[in-house]
Amino acid sequence: MLSHSRRTLSLLRGCSGVCRFHTNTHPARSSSSFSDLIRASDSGGLVLRSQSTDVYLNLALEDWIDANLDLQQRSVLLLWGNQPAVVVGRHQNPWNECNLPAMRKAGIPLARRRSGGGTVYHDLGNLNLTFFTSKKAYDRQRNLKVVTDALMRIRPELDVKATERFDILLNGHLKISGSASRLSRKSSYHHCTLLHSADRSTLSALLRPSCPGILSNATPSVPSPVANLVDHAPTLQWEELLDALEHQYNTEFSFRAASTLVNPADEAAFPGLSRMEAELRTWDWTFGKTPKFSIQTVLDLTDARSARSSAQLNMEIKSGLIESCELDVPTDWLPQHLIGELCGVLVGERFCAHRAAAAVTALLRSESGELQDRLMNLCAAVVSAMG
Repeated sequence: MLSHSRRTLSLLRGCSGVCRFHTNTHPARSSSSFSDLIRASDSGGLVLRSQSTDVYLNLALEDWIDANLDLQQRSVLLLWGNQPAVVVGRHQNPWNECNLPAMRKAGIPLARRRSGGGTVYHDLGNLNLTFFTSKKAYDRQRNLKVVTDALMRIRPELDVKATERFDILLNGHLKISGSASRLSRKSSYHHCTLLHSADRSTLSALLRPSCPGILSNATPSVPSPVANLVDHAPTLQWEELLDALEHQYNTEFSFRAASTLVNPADEAAFPGLSRMEAELRTWDWTFGKTPKFSIQTVLDLTDARSARSSAQLNMEIKSGLIESCELDVPTDWLPQHLIGELCGVLVGERFCAHRAAAAVTALLRSESGELQDRLMNLCAAVVSAMG
């Protein structure tokens, strides 16, 4: 199921992390200096194509443009795509949104963006569009009109409409685009996905919970049936799609912008972007920014002699750290002092299977025989519950 993504990753590893994002039939200009590009532009709009396919670099590029460009004076359309990745919204719980064990196994990264909204799967068959403008000019429906009008112009047979939830549906029920946005004091950006030829089997496999029994007030994703544009318009080429979107953006907003290739890995062109990227890669941002949540789940226990029992696990997690841990285990399975020691070892640790497994190692070494076997089984069940 994940083989398509693994093949994609192996092909891209030879690109040194920065690959040209599909170029159009009319090659875009490249610019070594972003400030030179701004000065040379004589229109109120810019169309940029990121040459990177790294999710952290592209998310950092969004933040850089929002922080450094005067969006009172000009608007920007950024087109970008990523190697396989899962991206959660600013206020979401990744353990509740995506299959972290499957992602680790496939080598697919997780990123947290600064905008709200739901969890999305990215690969090179999914196009991301980011519309930057002033806060006053913020208009998500008009942005989505750029997408739907472009699609209807090049493929009139497609039934595509934007919804009040700022999704775009095909044939009234198949989601081909989802949106999220971020408003600052004077600026705004609105980004949306557009499924051209994404790996839907991998999307389905990864966008499911890692952990049972999560209780949280984090923003949940709303599951929807999805479709690729090529499923309904098989002749639609990637380059044709990008050209149409750029043309429609200029038409809708009366701009005359030619597309320009930009490389977010170029620190000279984008000073300070690497710091933004580094923060997005950290555990403290990706997992530590998760809203407080709890776990309440039953653990199945089996020892070496196939004796069976169960335990109730209750945890409170704040800022990604285990704030409290309670285990209700039958006393004929393990002595209470061992259960208390296990909980004590876990409190203060990251809610992370690898860190929890490392934390209980010393405790396991302190026991032997049947007690060690049963304690090991309990530890394995607790670690498994963390995804």
